[in-house]
Amino acid sequence: MSGSVSIVQLIISVVLFFVMFFGIGFLLNMLLRMTWLMAILYPIVVIFIIDEVSFLDYIFKAGTAFPALWDKILSLQIVDIAILTGGFAGAIVAGIVILFLRKSGYRMF
Repeated sequence: MSGSVSIVQLIISVVLFFVMFFGIGFLLNMLLRMTWLMAILYPIVVIFIIDEVSFLDYIFKAGTAFPALWDKILSLQIVDIAILTGGFAGAIVAGIVILFLRKSGYRMF
């Protein structure tokens, strides 16, 4: 996904992905009352982030789309994996926060 990245860019990117997916996960959990929805949907979001193949190609040209996806996954750099892991951690923490709020008696969550 990226070339050379400084440590400052890495830290900001990891925090940004964490906060972004925490917020999205929190809102989805609050609105749909499905605690782990964002954690389940996160791999699909990651596929859309890293892959350059159209969604319809996975249906109509699966023989070429899935090997291309596998090649892209294998070519990810450590920096990219760290950033994407930060987003997944945000989605997991959003589920944990929602569970804690529900156990604390907040009915709207």
